[in-house]
Amino acid sequence: MKTRIALFLLLPALLLAQSNGSRQPAPLVLAHVTVIDVAGGPSKPDMTVVIRGDRISDIGKAGEMPVPPDATVVDASGKFLIPGLWDMHVHWYDRDSLTLFTANGVTGVREMFGNSGLLRWRDEIAKGSLTGPRMIVASPIIDGPQPVWPNSIAVGNEEEGRKAVREVKQWGADFVKVYSLLPRDAYFGIADESKRQGISFVGHVPFAVSAAEASDAGQKSIEHLTGILIGCSYKETELRNEVVKAKSPGARFRAEGVELLDTFSDRKAKDLFARFVKNQTWQCPTLTVLRSNAYLGDQSFRNDPRLKYVPRPMRERWGQRIASRNDSDYVKKVFRKEVEIVGAMQRAGVPLLAGTDTGNPFCFPGFSLHDELALLVIAGLTPAEALRAATLNPAKFLGLEKTLGTIEPGKIADLVLLDADPLADIRNTQKINAVISNGRLFDRKALNKMLAEAETNDR
Repeated sequence: MKTRIALFLLLPALLLAQSNGSRQPAPLVLAHVTVIDVAGGPSKPDMTVVIRGDRISDIGKAGEMPVPPDATVVDASGKFLIPGLWDMHVHWYDRDSLTLFTANGVTGVREMFGNSGLLRWRDEIAKGSLTGPRMIVASPIIDGPQPVWPNSIAVGNEEEGRKAVREVKQWGADFVKVYSLLPRDAYFGIADESKRQGISFVGHVPFAVSAAEASDAGQKSIEHLTGILIGCSYKETELRNEVVKAKSPGARFRAEGVELLDTFSDRKAKDLFARFVKNQTWQCPTLTVLRSNAYLGDQSFRNDPRLKYVPRPMRERWGQRIASRNDSDYVKKVFRKEVEIVGAMQRAGVPLLAGTDTGNPFCFPGFSLHDELALLVIAGLTPAEALRAATLNPAKFLGLEKTLGTIEPGKIADLVLLDADPLADIRNTQKINAVISNGRLFDRKALNKMLAEAETNDR
């Protein structure tokens, strides 16, 4: 029995060794590459990066750094190396197309509506038996007594909220996800029980709670800027009472929109952002989905060539959303204000995460993370700051900065090799030459094969 267990534990390593034609994988060397320091330091040209197994073992000046004699050497002259990218807000449940993230340099994702399948995929990816991004998986959404989405956990009071936290932690969730219709007492019960259980909670700011209260309660991240506009209004209390009295999610949304732009207060915004900084309340704006919601009727969405990677049932649901779209001038004005707010948050020092809400209309797995980076730059971030929101910041948020997020010896080799400098133009993150995931090299040919195999056709 002990022998069988030992062989089982060694199997992944043996398979990897076989795939490289030896008992141990050869070191991988990137020669003459420019290393991008996403922490804010200067770029380092003409460097040699040595990878052994799943780790970066050495980095040094080309010509000065010894190259292992058995290494696989990639000539990276004229190319730029960044850490693997993270999409910190996704809803993707198609196993066959998980490689779309890898093919786009997204080596990690935060899944925001957990289920048992995602837990299995998370563990399979971690073991190396499934190719795809590292996964951090949410609980099922915890919402009020009449949840917005099917398969949510419905809670109506404090004790039910506490019970839900204990159950999802035991189930295996990496964090708790809260939603819009939670009653106040249930929300604060979830907040307190999460602290007791040592598990973070994130999500929407419920309609019955202010963004300032959510920050003070310890909500680790706020998604989609929920609660921010109303929290910046000098009529916040009055508007929140209208929202809470509304009888449906749609009515609540409309009530929340009343007068928000006209009553925006720079002073209230400054105070709220300072509170976020003090409490280290992260923001995941998901400008990609906010733009989609505002411009859903735009013909360019329907002609997007990336639709070929989306399963037909999902494309049909997106089409239904287009048919019922609300792309009024007011909605567009709200989006433009939200973009402005993200820039103001960055200047105020509010910690930001790059996320897309992939799975919603015209938010594509892998591809849209690059859209998000471009939108963050439009909002006022520098390319370096936008890159940080998808690399080092996710590592810090997840408590993984000792192993991920920057290019340093000892860190896990999740890397993206680019044909052009992303600091000169953030759109250059799309010019991917190769991806290294957990030390495994996928060159352009392998990435193109992933893309071809992920095309859904009529699936």
